[in-house]
Amino acid sequence: MIVWLNGTHGAGKTTTAALVRQLIPDSRVFDAEKVGETLMDVTPGLPETDNFQHWPPWRPLVVETARRVIDYTGGTLVMPMTVLVERYWHEISTGLAQHALPVRHFVLHADQATLRARIRGDTVLGPDSPFRLRYLEPYAEAARTWLHREAEVIDTTHLTPAQAARQVAQAVRNREVRPPRANPPL
Repeated sequence: MIVWLNGTHGAGKTTTAALVRQLIPDSRVFDAEKVGETLMDVTPGLPETDNFQHWPPWRPLVVETARRVIDYTGGTLVMPMTVLVERYWHEISTGLAQHALPVRHFVLHADQATLRARIRGDTVLGPDSPFRLRYLEPYAEAARTWLHREAEVIDTTHLTPAQAARQVAQAVRNREVRPPRANPPL
């Protein structure tokens, strides 16, 4: 199984993923950003883009890497990765489904003020604000138009990463499919 943690910068994906891994037996964390970093190392470089997700090889390579890891290790793969382009999400989720890999898609959500504060106060990654802040509006647009409809939304505005991780792990353990909810405020 794939547990995909979506959401924008500051929502708590990376921290929550590490905690989810501790709560779900036989699970591993795979950050699909590493696939993008590998593509960025191709020389001479691939065509210029502001986001490696726009490179057509990224999406099938994410699917293939996830499939190969699960084929090798079994268990659950926890994947913290922002995907805000609906077509890209459908390519990835369809690719995983073609390999009979069930996906639990969660969006870690927080309101805009909370996201800005978290990004600016990040002591681990540093307040790389211009890069990270420019994804807040695309996230809000994706949330309004498709993303919250396609996933189980966990509002992390007032949750610790440990609380969010417990909610994700509990939902996975219950294996229930939750109906789409009304969007929380952006």
